[in-house]
Amino acid sequence: MVRPPHDIKIFTGNANRSLGDSVSRYLNVPLGRVHLSRFLDGEVWFQIEENVRGKDVFVLQSTSTPVNEHLMELLIMIDAFRRASAARITAVIPYYGYARQDRKDRPRVPISAKLVANLISTAGCHRVLTMDLHASQIQGFFDVPVDHLFAAPVIIDHVAQMGLQDLCVVSPDAGGVERARAYAKRLNATLAIVDKRRETANVAEVHNVIGDVSNKTVLIVDDMVDTAGTLCKVAEALAEAGAGRILASASHAVLSGNAVRNINASRISQLIVTDSIEERPERKSDKIVVLPIGELMGKAIQNIHEEASVTSLFI
Repeated sequence: MVRPPHDIKIFTGNANRSLGDSVSRYLNVPLGRVHLSRFLDGEVWFQIEENVRGKDVFVLQSTSTPVNEHLMELLIMIDAFRRASAARITAVIPYYGYARQDRKDRPRVPISAKLVANLISTAGCHRVLTMDLHASQIQGFFDVPVDHLFAAPVIIDHVAQMGLQDLCVVSPDAGGVERARAYAKRLNATLAIVDKRRETANVAEVHNVIGDVSNKTVLIVDDMVDTAGTLCKVAEALAEAGAGRILASASHAVLSGNAVRNINASRISQLIVTDSIEERPERKSDKIVVLPIGELMGKAIQNIHEEASVTSLFI
């Protein structure tokens, strides 16, 4: 049964208020009133300042830097809405942190992606809406339904409007081939793969470029860019293989440490990202283009609220 429009409520934490405002404008639903601050010792202090009993509540919060702070905000907010008798609580997590440890690939390591999924489910949410998970199998880590969006429609539309000739889409590693192939198909481009070895976190070595990139405009496609060290090494390998203009795209602009400096000094002419993580002044660069996803997230929220298909947004 379709819920009356007035039953929807949108709330946001501190992680990405600008995206919350964008979603609110698209849906023509004002952001819910809350008090979110800290006790003197740093604990999260939260209170809902309006009635949510029987409402369809959407809590928008990326678990971006500072990750632990924003994750605790999300958990405490969900718990408050559950105790305030919301009819349904959807955690809207554009960027899902703690996703890089998604399996036991070496002895004595945690599966933190599963742990965080357990925390979010236990807090009391009824479903999760997220975008471009680091690994698709993370959807199965949740004990509640997960709607998995992709930034591809937004990024592909932007690249298509650039009118690039002789384009080759590049996967920076074997794990991203499926994503790169989907981009290549939509952009009528060729496909190449970079053979990469990662020995430790944030450190990777590039070995070979598989495919013809000579004199082509290349687009490196990834789900996230953190320190950008690996991305810059991939760009260097492509340049050595004869690539012409080098572009890159990533759904999530984590941009830690010297990432912006690395990008500015690299062979990359443009890095295309989304605002799934809130843009900050220290992360700005003439090379970085930030695409808005407020409309995409807003459509997904509207479809979930109306019990309509979310898959239709990216078919």
